[in-house]
Amino acid sequence: MTARVGIIGDRGRMGAMLKRRLEDAGHEARGADLPLDEESLAYACAEAKAVFLCVPAAVLEETAHKVAPHLPEDCALADITSVKILPVRTMERVWSGPVVGTHPLFGPKTVAERYAVTVTPGRGWKEGDPLPERDAKAVHLVEKLFESMGWTPFRCSPETHDRAMASIQGLNYITSLAYFAMLSRRPELLPFLTPSFERRKEAARTMLTCDSAMFAGIFAANPMSQEAVREFRAYLNVAAGGDIEVLAELAKNWFPD
Repeated sequence: MTARVGIIGDRGRMGAMLKRRLEDAGHEARGADLPLDEESLAYACAEAKAVFLCVPAAVLEETAHKVAPHLPEDCALADITSVKILPVRTMERVWSGPVVGTHPLFGPKTVAERYAVTVTPGRGWKEGDPLPERDAKAVHLVEKLFESMGWTPFRCSPETHDRAMASIQGLNYITSLAYFAMLSRRPELLPFLTPSFERRKEAARTMLTCDSAMFAGIFAANPMSQEAVREFRAYLNVAAGGDIEVLAELAKNWFPD
């Protein structure tokens, strides 16, 4: 299967990577980027089977409004943002055709054995529900596009996705941010730094410097973020109460023999 695909935001890191990988897989990928004028959008969307919005969540609605008049009938409108509830709802408001939320769970320079991608059908779909024929065809198309690039798609609802990412992505950012913010006020600690602390600092460096604004935006755009923080705070309260053994036993579940 080959298809013509539109990439809106094809000069961004993720958009450029998606366009290149689609072309390498034999598809025709047409891109458009700022300024998103009528001519470039018409070119990118012409006869496209799917159009991906590869833009930040903060400008997705504005971008979708510009793109929608150029979409062919039954074209799948998709995004690749790190949150899904609000972007999927936005695309549903703007486009009457099929909507497919997606999130590649890796960055443009990631080297991994498995490139997982979440696929979140729109129109109120929940796990276990059948999809209407038109939406089923759109979701199947998007999944086949990912598979042709060697990626591994899996379906979930936007709510399931955002709840998971609030814990995996959001908490990783916000707890690291709070930890290093607290320690930044303690210069007397500098002589006591250990190799394990240095490893943690280096692991967090890019996230808390180059990519901090991006992760802060993702955290703010995810409606499940505060719920995850409240859950984590409950575990901190267990530690504050001295029940370290309870936490240690639970943490070991990540490290089976």
